[in-house]
Amino acid sequence: MTFDRLVSSIQLVHDYLSAQAGKAVNIRLTIRNWIIGLYIAEFEMHGADRAGYGGKLLASLADELEKLNISACGKRQLYQYLRFYQMYPQIVRSLTAQLHDLFPDAITDIERKVRPTTALSGIDPQMLLQRLSYTH
Repeated sequence: MTFDRLVSSIQLVHDYLSAQAGKAVNIRLTIRNWIIGLYIAEFEMHGADRAGYGGKLLASLADELEKLNISACGKRQLYQYLRFYQMYPQIVRSLTAQLHDLFPDAITDIERKVRPTTALSGIDPQMLLQRLSYTH
Protein backbone atom coordinates (compact mmCIF):
# COMPACT_ATOMS: atom_id res chain seq x y z
CA MET A 1 0.00 0.00 0.00
CA THR A 2 1.31 3.41 -0.91
CA PHE A 3 1.08 6.50 1.26
CA ASP A 4 -1.39 8.07 -1.19
CA ARG A 5 -3.51 4.95 -1.03
CA LEU A 6 -3.48 5.12 2.78
CA VAL A 7 -4.65 8.73 2.71
CA SER A 8 -7.33 7.91 0.13
CA SER A 9 -8.61 4.94 2.16
CA ILE A 10 -8.85 7.00 5.33
CA GLN A 11 -10.66 9.76 3.43
CA LEU A 12 -13.18 7.26 2.03
CA VAL A 13 -13.87 5.78 5.46
CA HIS A 14 -14.16 9.24 6.99
CA ASP A 15 -16.54 10.53 4.30
CA TYR A 16 -18.75 7.44 4.39
CA LEU A 17 -19.04 7.16 8.15
CA SER A 18 -19.45 10.91 8.63
CA ALA A 19 -22.38 10.83 6.22
CA GLN A 20 -23.86 7.85 8.08
CA ALA A 21 -23.47 9.67 11.41
CA GLY A 22 -25.19 12.73 9.98
CA LYS A 23 -28.12 10.61 8.80
CA ALA A 24 -28.40 8.92 12.20
CA VAL A 25 -28.43 12.26 14.00
CA ASN A 26 -31.04 13.61 11.60
CA ILE A 27 -33.28 10.59 12.15
CA ARG A 28 -33.03 10.96 15.92
CA LEU A 29 -33.79 14.70 15.75
CA THR A 30 -36.78 14.00 13.52
CA ILE A 31 -38.05 11.42 16.00
CA ARG A 32 -37.40 13.83 18.89
CA ASN A 33 -39.44 16.54 17.20
CA TRP A 34 -42.25 14.11 16.39
CA ILE A 35 -42.42 12.90 20.00
CA ILE A 36 -42.42 16.51 21.26
CA GLY A 37 -45.40 17.10 18.96
CA LEU A 38 -47.05 14.00 20.41
CA TYR A 39 -46.56 15.31 23.95
CA ILE A 40 -48.10 18.66 23.06
CA ALA A 41 -51.06 17.03 21.30
CA GLU A 42 -51.72 14.75 24.26
CA PHE A 43 -51.45 17.62 26.71
CA GLU A 44 -53.91 19.66 24.68
CA MET A 45 -56.38 16.77 24.60
CA HIS A 46 -55.96 15.38 28.12
CA GLY A 47 -54.02 17.87 30.22
CA ALA A 48 -55.75 18.61 33.51
CA ASP A 49 -54.40 22.16 33.64
CA ARG A 50 -54.73 22.95 29.93
CA ALA A 51 -57.44 25.54 30.60
CA GLY A 52 -54.91 27.57 32.59
CA TYR A 53 -52.68 27.89 29.52
CA GLY A 54 -55.27 28.38 26.80
CA GLY A 55 -53.78 29.94 23.70
CA LYS A 56 -50.53 30.67 25.53
CA LEU A 57 -49.51 27.04 25.82
CA LEU A 58 -46.74 27.09 23.22
CA ALA A 59 -45.35 30.43 24.40
CA SER A 60 -45.33 29.28 28.04
CA LEU A 61 -43.81 25.95 27.10
CA ALA A 62 -41.13 27.62 24.98
CA ASP A 63 -40.22 29.90 27.89
CA GLU A 64 -39.86 26.98 30.29
CA LEU A 65 -37.82 24.89 27.86
CA GLU A 66 -35.52 27.85 27.19
CA LYS A 67 -34.84 28.10 30.94
CA LEU A 68 -33.74 24.46 30.80
CA ASN A 69 -31.46 25.17 27.82
CA ILE A 70 -33.39 22.79 25.58
CA SER A 71 -32.50 23.81 22.05
CA ALA A 72 -34.78 24.30 19.07
CA CYS A 73 -37.95 24.61 21.14
CA GLY A 74 -39.15 28.13 20.46
CA LYS A 75 -42.87 28.83 20.12
CA ARG A 76 -42.77 28.57 16.34
CA GLN A 77 -40.77 25.34 16.42
CA LEU A 78 -43.11 23.78 18.97
CA TYR A 79 -46.02 24.59 16.69
CA GLN A 80 -44.17 22.94 13.80
CA TYR A 81 -43.50 19.83 15.92
CA LEU A 82 -47.20 19.60 16.77
CA ARG A 83 -48.16 19.94 13.11
CA PHE A 84 -45.50 17.38 12.15
CA TYR A 85 -46.98 14.85 14.59
CA GLN A 86 -50.50 15.59 13.35
CA MET A 87 -49.49 15.23 9.69
CA TYR A 88 -47.50 12.01 10.08
CA PRO A 89 -48.95 9.92 12.93
CA GLN A 90 -47.84 6.77 11.10
CA ILE A 91 -44.23 7.44 12.09
CA VAL A 92 -45.06 5.53 15.26
CA ARG A 93 -44.81 2.32 13.22
CA SER A 94 -41.10 2.97 12.63
CA LEU A 95 -40.14 3.57 16.23
CA THR A 96 -38.34 0.91 18.20
CA ALA A 97 -39.85 -0.54 21.34
CA GLN A 98 -37.37 1.45 23.46
CA LEU A 99 -38.75 4.71 22.08
CA HIS A 100 -42.30 3.69 22.95
CA ASP A 101 -41.22 4.03 26.58
CA LEU A 102 -40.93 7.79 25.95
CA PHE A 103 -44.61 8.14 25.10
CA PRO A 104 -46.94 9.88 27.55
CA ASP A 105 -48.84 7.60 29.93
CA ALA A 106 -52.09 8.61 28.21
CA ILE A 107 -51.02 6.65 25.15
CA THR A 108 -50.88 2.96 25.70
CA ASP A 109 -51.79 1.82 22.21
CA ILE A 110 -50.85 4.68 19.92
CA GLU A 111 -50.83 2.54 16.80
CA ARG A 112 -54.55 1.96 17.27
CA LYS A 113 -55.06 5.72 17.00
CA VAL A 114 -53.34 5.95 13.62
CA ARG A 115 -56.02 5.87 10.95
CA PRO A 116 -54.83 3.74 8.03
CA THR A 117 -57.37 5.36 5.73
CA THR A 118 -55.82 8.83 5.76
CA ALA A 119 -54.48 10.28 2.54
CA LEU A 120 -50.99 9.97 3.98
CA SER A 121 -51.30 6.29 4.82
CA GLY A 122 -49.42 5.37 1.64
CA ILE A 123 -46.28 7.08 2.92
CA ASP A 124 -43.81 4.58 4.30
CA PRO A 125 -42.80 5.94 7.72
CA GLN A 126 -39.36 4.32 7.53
CA MET A 127 -38.72 6.05 4.20
CA LEU A 128 -39.91 9.31 5.66
CA LEU A 129 -37.42 9.07 8.51
CA GLN A 130 -34.48 7.89 6.41
CA ARG A 131 -34.76 10.03 3.30
CA LEU A 132 -36.02 13.39 4.47
CA SER A 133 -34.41 15.69 6.93
CA TYR A 134 -36.72 17.30 9.45
CA THR A 135 -36.28 20.65 7.75
CA HIS A 136 -38.04 19.27 4.67
